[in-house]
Amino acid sequence: MREPNQAAKVLGRAYVGLVLFFLYAPILVMALMSFNASEFYAFPLSFTLDWYRKLLGNTEILASAWRSLWIALATTVIATVLGTAAALALFHYQFPGKRLLQALLFPPIAIPWLIIGTAMLIFFFWVGIGRGTPAVIIGHVALALPYVIVVVTARLQTFDPQLEEAARSLGAGPWVVMRDVTLPWIASGVVAGALFAFAVSFDQFVVSYFLAQPGDATLPVVIYTAIRKGFTPEINAISTIIIAISMAVMLAASRFFKFGGER
Repeated sequence: MREPNQAAKVLGRAYVGLVLFFLYAPILVMALMSFNASEFYAFPLSFTLDWYRKLLGNTEILASAWRSLWIALATTVIATVLGTAAALALFHYQFPGKRLLQALLFPPIAIPWLIIGTAMLIFFFWVGIGRGTPAVIIGHVALALPYVIVVVTARLQTFDPQLEEAARSLGAGPWVVMRDVTLPWIASGVVAGALFAFAVSFDQFVVSYFLAQPGDATLPVVIYTAIRKGFTPEINAISTIIIAISMAVMLAASRFFKFGGER
């Protein structure tokens, strides 16, 4: 097969570079402004940590960040356990309506969250749950489940069921087979699904906005409210911290679970 010419290589690299620039330039500017003394983004840049100090004294933002964190962790645990179990069931068993069930996993990903949030609000009031933290967690789990199921199912496509049969023929019970054969093989898919679930929950604004009670808002809702009232660089500071932690977690997870595969 012929190698692409030099011009095509240069154009390809330039295209990738532009995509990365448009993705990361706004993030870098926001992080830079979190260290700027001027709250109006005046130049030249004057380095300061004042916005981070003020952030430590902003109880509303810190409380909402903690609330978003533990809701996201709860959502991740529930969605990962239920989604992995569902993916294993869809992989191992044949039953009426299986194809329909698999097809129904994708509409919640494609339907605008504004519509989903409105529908959840109406439904939760209809069944008596109403608004509040339980409703937010249930809503986040419902949004995260399809991502977990799809990612784990994709990983299961590379799994050979004969490995489980071989383990059972050697006397291993169902839980031993699951622990020592199946889960190690799909671990990277489970972790990837868990990361998706955490991201969907922690970043979720629309569903949280509809389902959270006043005074119990998550961080995205508080940031939105703060921007409407008057933007302050404290928002840049908390956003920079979140991005730094998120990228560190993603790099660590991709390093230890080899999401990109082996070369």
